[in-house]
Amino acid sequence: MRIALVSETWSPEVNGVAHTLSHLASHLVSKGITLQLIRPEPTGGERDSLMERDLHVRGIALPIYADVHVGVPCRRRLIRFWRQERPDAIYIATEGPLGWSALNAARKLAIPIVSGFHTNFDQYAANYGLGWSIPIAQRGLRYFHNRCGATLVPTHEQRKALETRGYRNVSVLARGVDAHRYTPSRRDADLRREWGVGPHQPVALYAGRLASEKNIELLADAMSAMQQANPTLVQVLVGDGPARKTLAQRLPDAIFTGFQKGEALARHYASADIFVFPSLSETFGNVVPEAMASGLAVVAFEHAAAKELITRDIDGCLVSPGDRAGFVDAARTLSCQPAVYARLGRQARERAASLSWANIGDRFLAHLIQAQRPLHAASHTTSHV
Repeated sequence: MRIALVSETWSPEVNGVAHTLSHLASHLVSKGITLQLIRPEPTGGERDSLMERDLHVRGIALPIYADVHVGVPCRRRLIRFWRQERPDAIYIATEGPLGWSALNAARKLAIPIVSGFHTNFDQYAANYGLGWSIPIAQRGLRYFHNRCGATLVPTHEQRKALETRGYRNVSVLARGVDAHRYTPSRRDADLRREWGVGPHQPVALYAGRLASEKNIELLADAMSAMQQANPTLVQVLVGDGPARKTLAQRLPDAIFTGFQKGEALARHYASADIFVFPSLSETFGNVVPEAMASGLAVVAFEHAAAKELITRDIDGCLVSPGDRAGFVDAARTLSCQPAVYARLGRQARERAASLSWANIGDRFLAHLIQAQRPLHAASHTTSHV
Protein backbone atom coordinates (compact mmCIF):
# COMPACT_ATOMS: atom_id res chain seq x y z
CA MET A 1 0.00 0.00 0.00
CA ARG A 2 1.30 3.44 -0.92
CA ILE A 3 0.25 6.62 0.90
CA ALA A 4 1.12 10.19 -0.08
CA LEU A 5 1.55 12.76 2.70
CA VAL A 6 1.18 16.41 1.70
CA SER A 7 2.28 19.07 4.17
CA GLU A 8 3.69 22.56 4.14
CA THR A 9 5.66 21.77 7.29
CA TRP A 10 7.83 18.82 8.24
CA SER A 11 10.44 17.80 10.79
CA PRO A 12 12.85 19.25 11.91
CA GLU A 13 10.52 22.26 11.95
CA VAL A 14 9.13 22.64 15.47
CA ASN A 15 5.32 22.70 15.52
CA GLY A 16 2.40 20.44 16.26
CA VAL A 17 1.75 19.46 12.64
CA ALA A 18 5.32 18.34 11.99
CA HIS A 19 5.42 16.53 15.34
CA THR A 20 2.21 14.60 14.69
CA LEU A 21 3.11 13.70 11.11
CA SER A 22 6.51 12.42 12.19
CA HIS A 23 4.91 9.92 14.57
CA LEU A 24 2.24 8.86 12.07
CA ALA A 25 4.78 8.40 9.26
CA SER A 26 7.05 6.28 11.45
CA HIS A 27 4.12 4.06 12.42
CA LEU A 28 2.96 3.60 8.82
CA VAL A 29 6.45 2.55 7.74
CA SER A 30 6.62 0.07 10.64
CA LYS A 31 3.43 -1.49 9.20
CA GLY A 32 5.04 -1.95 5.79
CA ILE A 33 3.33 1.04 4.14
CA THR A 34 5.24 2.81 1.36
CA LEU A 35 5.23 6.60 1.76
CA GLN A 36 5.53 9.58 -0.54
CA LEU A 37 6.09 13.05 0.93
CA ILE A 38 5.23 16.26 -0.92
CA ARG A 39 6.44 19.44 0.81
CA PRO A 40 8.16 22.80 0.20
CA GLU A 41 11.88 22.39 -0.34
CA PRO A 42 13.69 22.47 3.03
CA THR A 43 16.57 24.89 3.54
CA GLY A 44 19.22 22.20 3.24
CA GLY A 45 17.45 20.28 0.49
CA GLU A 46 17.66 17.08 2.54
CA ARG A 47 15.45 14.05 1.86
CA ASP A 48 13.56 12.10 4.50
CA SER A 49 14.95 8.56 4.64
CA LEU A 50 11.54 7.10 5.61
CA MET A 51 10.10 8.06 2.25
CA GLU A 52 10.06 6.15 -1.01
CA ARG A 53 9.82 9.57 -2.67
CA ASP A 54 10.35 12.97 -1.07
CA LEU A 55 9.10 15.46 -3.65
CA HIS A 56 10.10 19.07 -3.05
CA VAL A 57 8.23 22.04 -4.49
CA ARG A 58 9.20 25.69 -4.45
CA GLY A 59 8.26 27.45 -1.22
CA ILE A 60 7.60 31.05 -0.23
CA ALA A 61 7.78 32.57 3.25
CA LEU A 62 4.60 33.69 4.98
CA PRO A 63 4.54 37.46 5.65
CA ILE A 64 3.58 36.99 9.32
CA TYR A 65 5.83 33.94 9.81
CA ALA A 66 9.12 34.47 8.01
CA ASP A 67 10.42 31.07 9.17
CA VAL A 68 7.38 29.22 7.79
CA HIS A 69 7.19 28.41 4.07
CA VAL A 70 4.21 27.33 2.00
CA GLY A 71 4.41 25.54 -1.30
CA VAL A 72 3.52 27.37 -4.48
CA PRO A 73 0.66 26.03 -6.66
CA CYS A 74 1.81 22.91 -8.54
CA ARG A 75 -1.31 21.02 -9.65
CA ARG A 76 0.04 19.97 -13.05
CA ARG A 77 3.28 18.69 -11.57
CA LEU A 78 1.41 16.59 -9.02
CA ILE A 79 -0.88 15.16 -11.70
CA ARG A 80 2.16 14.07 -13.73
CA PHE A 81 3.84 12.63 -10.64
CA TRP A 82 0.83 10.69 -9.42
CA ARG A 83 0.05 9.35 -12.89
CA GLN A 84 3.48 7.75 -12.86
CA GLU A 85 3.55 6.73 -9.18
CA ARG A 86 -0.08 6.53 -8.09
CA PRO A 87 -0.76 6.33 -4.33
CA ASP A 88 -3.68 4.39 -2.89
CA ALA A 89 -4.71 7.37 -0.76
CA ILE A 90 -3.52 10.89 0.01
CA TYR A 91 -3.40 12.65 3.36
CA ILE A 92 -3.36 16.47 3.13
CA ALA A 93 -2.26 18.05 6.40
CA THR A 94 -2.29 21.75 5.45
CA GLU A 95 -4.65 23.94 3.45
CA GLY A 96 -2.07 26.23 1.85
CA PRO A 97 -1.39 26.52 -1.89
CA LEU A 98 0.32 23.12 -1.91
CA GLY A 99 -2.63 21.54 -0.13
CA TRP A 100 -5.08 23.01 -2.63
CA SER A 101 -2.94 21.79 -5.53
CA ALA A 102 -2.86 18.30 -4.06
CA LEU A 103 -6.62 18.33 -3.51
CA ASN A 104 -7.37 19.34 -7.09
CA ALA A 105 -4.82 16.90 -8.55
CA ALA A 106 -6.14 14.02 -6.46
CA ARG A 107 -9.74 14.72 -7.45
CA LYS A 108 -8.71 14.90 -11.11
CA LEU A 109 -7.14 11.43 -10.78
CA ALA A 110 -9.90 10.03 -8.51
CA ILE A 111 -7.46 9.21 -5.72
CA PRO A 112 -9.06 8.97 -2.24
CA ILE A 113 -8.30 11.97 -0.01
CA VAL A 114 -8.23 12.34 3.76
CA SER A 115 -7.45 15.76 5.24
CA GLY A 116 -6.40 16.98 8.65
CA PHE A 117 -7.63 20.09 10.43
CA HIS A 118 -4.50 21.06 12.37
CA THR A 119 -4.71 24.85 12.71
CA ASN A 120 -7.29 27.22 14.19
CA PHE A 121 -7.13 29.97 11.59
CA ASP A 122 -9.60 32.15 13.51
CA GLN A 123 -7.23 32.54 16.45
CA TYR A 124 -4.19 33.26 14.29
CA ALA A 125 -6.02 35.79 12.13
CA ALA A 126 -7.36 37.66 15.15
CA ASN A 127 -3.92 37.84 16.76
CA TYR A 128 -2.29 39.23 13.63
CA GLY A 129 -4.87 41.89 12.78
CA LEU A 130 -6.50 39.84 10.02
CA GLY A 131 -9.93 39.51 11.62
CA TRP A 132 -11.56 40.85 8.46
CA SER A 133 -10.42 37.72 6.60
CA ILE A 134 -11.99 35.18 8.98
CA PRO A 135 -15.40 34.80 7.21
CA ILE A 136 -13.68 34.40 3.83
CA ALA A 137 -11.22 31.86 5.21
CA GLN A 138 -13.95 29.91 6.97
CA ARG A 139 -15.87 29.49 3.72
CA GLY A 140 -12.71 28.45 1.89
CA LEU A 141 -11.69 25.94 4.54
CA ARG A 142 -15.16 24.39 4.65
CA TYR A 143 -15.15 24.05 0.84
CA PHE A 144 -11.66 22.49 0.97
CA HIS A 145 -12.45 19.88 3.62
CA ASN A 146 -15.89 18.99 2.25
CA ARG A 147 -14.23 17.97 -1.02
CA CYS A 148 -12.21 15.35 0.90
CA GLY A 149 -13.46 11.90 1.81
CA ALA A 150 -12.89 12.61 5.51
CA THR A 151 -11.47 15.31 7.76
CA LEU A 152 -9.58 14.27 10.89
CA VAL A 153 -9.53 16.47 14.00
CA PRO A 154 -7.80 15.81 17.34
CA THR A 155 -10.68 16.38 19.78
CA HIS A 156 -14.42 15.86 20.11
CA GLU A 157 -14.75 19.58 20.85
CA GLN A 158 -13.21 20.41 17.46
CA ARG A 159 -15.43 17.93 15.65
CA LYS A 160 -18.57 19.46 17.11
CA ALA A 161 -17.38 22.97 16.25
CA LEU A 162 -16.71 22.06 12.62
CA GLU A 163 -19.96 20.14 12.21
CA THR A 164 -21.82 23.20 13.49
CA ARG A 165 -20.16 25.20 10.69
CA GLY A 166 -21.31 22.74 8.02
CA TYR A 167 -18.30 20.44 7.71
CA ARG A 168 -19.12 16.88 6.63
CA ASN A 169 -17.45 13.54 7.35
CA VAL A 170 -15.48 14.76 10.37
CA SER A 171 -13.83 12.12 12.57
CA VAL A 172 -11.68 12.31 15.68
CA LEU A 173 -8.08 11.14 15.49
CA ALA A 174 -6.60 11.75 18.92
CA ARG A 175 -2.92 12.36 19.64
CA GLY A 176 -0.50 10.15 21.49
CA VAL A 177 2.57 10.77 23.58
CA ASP A 178 5.87 8.93 23.85
CA ALA A 179 5.65 8.05 27.52
CA HIS A 180 9.03 6.30 27.36
CA ARG A 181 10.76 9.52 26.31
CA TYR A 182 8.66 11.91 28.37
CA THR A 183 8.88 10.54 31.88
CA PRO A 184 9.69 11.83 35.39
CA SER A 185 12.80 9.63 35.32
CA ARG A 186 14.41 12.22 33.01
CA ARG A 187 14.59 14.71 35.87
CA ASP A 188 18.13 16.07 35.74
CA ALA A 189 19.81 17.48 38.84
CA ASP A 190 22.62 18.95 36.74
CA LEU A 191 20.17 20.84 34.54
CA ARG A 192 18.38 22.19 37.59
CA ARG A 193 21.73 23.36 38.97
CA GLU A 194 22.36 25.17 35.67
CA TRP A 195 19.07 26.95 36.29
CA GLY A 196 20.24 27.80 39.80
CA VAL A 197 17.52 25.65 41.36
CA GLY A 198 17.79 23.76 44.63
CA PRO A 199 16.33 20.26 45.23
CA HIS A 200 13.08 21.55 46.73
CA GLN A 201 12.76 24.78 44.75
CA PRO A 202 9.80 24.89 42.30
CA VAL A 203 10.19 25.46 38.57
CA ALA A 204 7.33 26.78 36.42
CA LEU A 205 7.84 25.90 32.77
CA TYR A 206 6.28 26.91 29.45
CA ALA A 207 7.10 25.13 26.18
CA GLY A 208 6.00 26.39 22.78
CA ARG A 209 6.34 29.17 20.29
CA LEU A 210 6.81 32.63 21.83
CA ALA A 211 4.23 34.48 19.78
CA SER A 212 1.07 36.49 20.34
CA GLU A 213 -1.31 33.70 19.30
CA LYS A 214 -0.03 31.67 22.27
CA ASN A 215 -1.52 34.23 24.71
CA ILE A 216 1.94 35.25 25.91
CA GLU A 217 0.70 38.39 27.71
CA LEU A 218 -1.31 36.13 30.01
CA LEU A 219 1.71 33.83 30.33
CA ALA A 220 3.74 36.78 31.59
CA ASP A 221 0.98 37.80 34.02
CA ALA A 222 0.72 34.28 35.42
CA MET A 223 4.47 33.74 35.73
CA SER A 224 4.88 37.10 37.48
CA ALA A 225 2.07 36.32 39.92
CA MET A 226 3.60 32.94 40.72
CA GLN A 227 6.97 34.45 41.49
CA GLN A 228 5.43 37.18 43.63
CA ALA A 229 3.52 34.57 45.64
CA ASN A 230 6.54 32.27 45.90
CA PRO A 231 9.83 34.18 45.47
CA THR A 232 11.80 30.93 45.34
CA LEU A 233 10.05 29.87 42.12
CA VAL A 234 12.13 29.85 38.93
CA GLN A 235 10.58 30.55 35.51
CA VAL A 236 11.81 28.57 32.50
CA LEU A 237 10.57 29.23 28.96
CA VAL A 238 11.37 26.63 26.30
CA GLY A 239 10.93 27.88 22.74
CA ASP A 240 11.48 30.95 20.65
CA GLY A 241 9.60 33.38 18.46
CA PRO A 242 8.84 37.03 17.77
CA ALA A 243 7.58 37.72 21.31
CA ARG A 244 10.78 36.62 23.06
CA LYS A 245 12.05 40.18 23.52
CA THR A 246 8.72 41.31 25.01
CA LEU A 247 8.65 38.36 27.39
CA ALA A 248 12.25 38.97 28.46
CA GLN A 249 11.27 42.52 29.41
CA ARG A 250 8.18 41.33 31.31
CA LEU A 251 10.01 38.45 33.00
CA PRO A 252 13.55 39.69 33.65
CA ASP A 253 14.40 36.72 35.90
CA ALA A 254 13.17 34.05 33.50
CA ILE A 255 15.47 31.53 31.85
CA PHE A 256 15.01 31.34 28.08
CA THR A 257 16.34 28.06 26.68
CA GLY A 258 15.40 28.40 23.00
CA PHE A 259 13.83 25.47 21.20
CA GLN A 260 14.67 22.04 22.59
CA LYS A 261 13.91 18.65 21.09
CA GLY A 262 14.39 14.95 21.70
CA GLU A 263 16.11 13.94 24.89
CA ALA A 264 16.96 17.53 25.79
CA LEU A 265 13.29 18.54 25.68
CA ALA A 266 12.37 15.52 27.81
CA ARG A 267 14.94 16.57 30.43
CA HIS A 268 13.59 20.13 30.48
CA TYR A 269 10.04 18.96 31.08
CA ALA A 270 10.95 16.46 33.79
CA SER A 271 13.20 18.94 35.59
CA ALA A 272 10.29 21.32 36.17
CA ASP A 273 7.29 21.03 38.51
CA ILE A 274 4.43 23.08 37.05
CA PHE A 275 3.52 23.53 33.39
CA VAL A 276 1.84 26.86 32.54
CA PHE A 277 -0.01 26.85 29.21
CA PRO A 278 -2.40 29.76 28.54
CA SER A 279 -2.83 29.26 24.78
CA LEU A 280 -6.29 29.04 23.19
CA SER A 281 -5.10 28.81 19.57
CA GLU A 282 -4.34 25.07 19.47
CA THR A 283 -6.50 22.44 17.84
CA PHE A 284 -4.75 20.08 20.24
CA GLY A 285 -1.45 21.13 21.84
CA ASN A 286 1.02 18.21 22.00
CA VAL A 287 2.97 19.94 24.75
CA VAL A 288 0.15 19.24 27.23
CA PRO A 289 0.38 15.42 27.15
CA GLU A 290 4.18 15.68 27.00
CA ALA A 291 4.18 17.73 30.21
CA MET A 292 1.68 15.36 31.83
CA ALA A 293 3.76 12.31 30.91
CA SER A 294 6.78 14.06 32.43
CA GLY A 295 4.97 14.32 35.76
CA LEU A 296 4.14 18.04 35.73
CA ALA A 297 1.04 19.65 37.19
CA VAL A 298 -0.58 21.49 34.25
CA VAL A 299 -2.38 24.82 34.48
CA ALA A 300 -4.37 25.33 31.28
CA PHE A 301 -7.67 26.50 29.90
CA GLU A 302 -10.38 23.87 29.48
CA HIS A 303 -9.69 23.67 25.77
CA ALA A 304 -8.19 21.29 23.20
CA ALA A 305 -5.83 18.67 24.71
CA ALA A 306 -6.31 19.92 28.26
CA LYS A 307 -10.09 19.56 28.01
CA GLU A 308 -9.74 16.12 26.45
CA LEU A 309 -7.17 14.73 28.89
CA ILE A 310 -7.39 16.52 32.25
CA THR A 311 -9.96 16.02 34.97
CA ARG A 312 -10.14 19.22 36.99
CA ASP A 313 -8.17 19.04 40.27
CA ILE A 314 -7.49 15.33 39.74
CA ASP A 315 -4.62 15.39 37.27
CA GLY A 316 -4.31 19.11 36.52
CA CYS A 317 -5.79 22.58 36.95
CA LEU A 318 -8.40 23.63 34.39
CA VAL A 319 -9.74 27.16 33.97
CA SER A 320 -12.78 28.20 31.94
CA PRO A 321 -11.67 29.55 28.53
CA GLY A 322 -11.21 33.33 28.58
CA ASP A 323 -11.13 33.64 32.39
CA ARG A 324 -7.81 35.47 32.54
CA ALA A 325 -8.10 36.36 36.25
CA GLY A 326 -9.00 32.76 37.04
CA PHE A 327 -5.97 31.50 35.13
CA VAL A 328 -3.58 33.80 36.99
CA ASP A 329 -5.17 32.90 40.33
CA ALA A 330 -4.90 29.15 39.64
CA ALA A 331 -1.22 29.44 38.72
CA ARG A 332 -0.47 31.67 41.71
CA THR A 333 -2.23 29.37 44.17
CA LEU A 334 -0.61 26.21 42.84
CA SER A 335 2.88 27.71 43.09
CA CYS A 336 2.52 27.79 46.89
CA GLN A 337 1.19 24.23 47.25
CA PRO A 338 4.06 21.75 46.73
CA ALA A 339 2.06 18.77 47.98
CA VAL A 340 -0.77 19.59 45.57
CA TYR A 341 1.36 20.08 42.47
CA ALA A 342 3.32 16.90 43.30
CA ARG A 343 0.04 14.93 43.55
CA LEU A 344 -1.35 16.40 40.34
CA GLY A 345 1.91 15.58 38.57
CA ARG A 346 1.79 11.94 39.66
CA GLN A 347 -1.80 11.59 38.49
CA ALA A 348 -1.00 13.37 35.22
CA ARG A 349 1.78 10.90 34.52
CA GLU A 350 -0.58 7.99 35.08
CA ARG A 351 -3.17 9.48 32.70
CA ALA A 352 -0.69 10.30 29.94
CA ALA A 353 1.09 6.93 30.12
CA SER A 354 -2.05 5.32 28.65
CA LEU A 355 -1.80 7.38 25.43
CA SER A 356 0.00 5.37 22.74
CA TRP A 357 1.12 6.65 19.35
CA ALA A 358 0.91 3.05 18.09
CA ASN A 359 -2.83 3.00 18.76
CA ILE A 360 -3.26 6.41 17.12
CA GLY A 361 -1.23 5.25 14.10
CA ASP A 362 -3.44 2.18 13.69
CA ARG A 363 -6.55 4.38 13.70
CA PHE A 364 -4.96 6.72 11.16
CA LEU A 365 -4.25 3.79 8.85
CA ALA A 366 -7.84 2.60 9.29
CA HIS A 367 -9.12 5.99 8.12
CA LEU A 368 -6.89 5.83 5.04
CA ILE A 369 -8.14 2.33 4.22
CA GLN A 370 -11.75 3.34 4.79
CA ALA A 371 -11.33 6.28 2.37
CA GLN A 372 -10.52 3.83 -0.43
CA ARG A 373 -13.58 1.64 0.00
CA PRO A 374 -16.21 3.74 -1.81
CA LEU A 375 -14.01 3.88 -4.90
CA HIS A 376 -13.25 0.17 -4.73
CA ALA A 377 -16.93 -0.65 -4.27
CA ALA A 378 -17.91 1.51 -7.24
CA SER A 379 -15.23 -0.09 -9.40
CA HIS A 380 -16.38 -3.58 -8.40
CA THR A 381 -20.02 -2.77 -9.17
CA THR A 382 -19.19 -1.29 -12.56
CA SER A 383 -17.23 -4.37 -13.60
CA HIS A 384 -20.36 -6.49 -13.22
CA VAL A 385 -22.75 -4.29 -15.19
